[in-house]
Amino acid sequence: MRAAIVARLLVFSVFLSSVFSTAAGAAAVSPDFAKLAKKLKPAVVNISTSKTVGVQKRQHAPGADPFQEYFEKFFEAPRQQPHKQRNLGSGFIISDDGFIITNNHVVSDADEVRVKLSDGREFKAEVKGRDQKLDVALLKIEAKDHLPVAPMGDSDKIEVGEWVMAIGNPFGLAQTVTAGIVSAQGRVIGSGPYDDFIQTDASINPGNSGGPLFNINGEVIGINTAIVAGGQGIGFAIPINMAKAIVNQLKETGKVTRGWLGVSVQLVTPELAQSFGLDSEKGALIAEVMKESPAEKAGIKGGDIILEYDGHVIHEMSELPRRVAGTEVGKKVNLVVLRDGHQQTIPVVIEKLKEGEEQDAAGTSDRLGLKVAELTKERAQQLRLEGDKGVVVTAVQEESLAERAGIQEGDLIREINGTRITGVSDYSKAIGAVKKGGYAKMLLRRGNASLFVAMRLD
Repeated sequence: MRAAIVARLLVFSVFLSSVFSTAAGAAAVSPDFAKLAKKLKPAVVNISTSKTVGVQKRQHAPGADPFQEYFEKFFEAPRQQPHKQRNLGSGFIISDDGFIITNNHVVSDADEVRVKLSDGREFKAEVKGRDQKLDVALLKIEAKDHLPVAPMGDSDKIEVGEWVMAIGNPFGLAQTVTAGIVSAQGRVIGSGPYDDFIQTDASINPGNSGGPLFNINGEVIGINTAIVAGGQGIGFAIPINMAKAIVNQLKETGKVTRGWLGVSVQLVTPELAQSFGLDSEKGALIAEVMKESPAEKAGIKGGDIILEYDGHVIHEMSELPRRVAGTEVGKKVNLVVLRDGHQQTIPVVIEKLKEGEEQDAAGTSDRLGLKVAELTKERAQQLRLEGDKGVVVTAVQEESLAERAGIQEGDLIREINGTRITGVSDYSKAIGAVKKGGYAKMLLRRGNASLFVAMRLD
């Protein structure tokens, strides 16, 4: 009896020892953020920019009162004088000779860019190149000594739930460190044609833009770039792997070259998937093939569904533009397409993307100066448009008909000339039906309000 009790106690003690050793092991692998921050902060910089903002002269519409300008000259309130507009952001050093990565929107249109290091030294920076589509910019400062460098990681290897740390300059509070986890990957938020964001709950605020998102190994896996207005614990970062090739091009030539296929694609909805005989909503549906494009030359047709691109399965529409853009110009790639219920492989030679020629997850209309995208479930949640139908405006070209009409990014187009818009194909058809000299009357949803705008298409 006594021997049995002793044996049970020994077993129990071994069990407790195993539990405590497991707990100790878990504690050992938990991130030491204090150590990481101390090591990495010297490679993170604060960026401040300034530009002169003037007041434009008021424009009068044709047919306006000819005496209006005369009276305004004497009775209008004094106009505001040109002044300096300042902006704050973050960045990180990628080479010891002073190259720095930040966001394009941090330095865009700036007259002067200044960089402050963690040791207090301040430098005037040169903008070596910018890429608006990916929102990345490359800066260069001239320092006499070798600078600390933020090591690059592999964003393809990150997993949802792993720890991350952000360092930046939120609200001008230099060298602020926050931590969290990877909340999601592959987020599309309608900010541009190549959306593929890492979502994190590490606190990211205005001024963090351009700063690094580190993994627990102290490697940069993302560039902090966006927040959701009113969203608590929702921030977004550009995967560093997407930025690497862009940065190399900016360093060498100051500009970016992308691949071009020449198609407009749309989402494969459950209804479309069923009608095409697909068992899931995978692939990218070709809505339009541009004339004299690589796709047209290869025999790609409207209505084809691209299932694979260069050996990569296209799980959803937004993947295709990113893969095409990252393809070397002149490379021959194989597309696996579904046509008339049958799969076939079509080789295509990728050409150089020229300004104004783009394949993306958005229908485009040169006539209006708009880019629009499908209202996916994720976009609807982010824009608080659940239960609504239409297409989302993702970009408005400067000095276009759309800009003059007051259309803004994030607007939801619900109707055009009385026709309900449920997707990019509806939008393209409705705009295409407007004759030269005719009007496009749109019903928009902006936040909680609805409004009409009208444009005459010359």
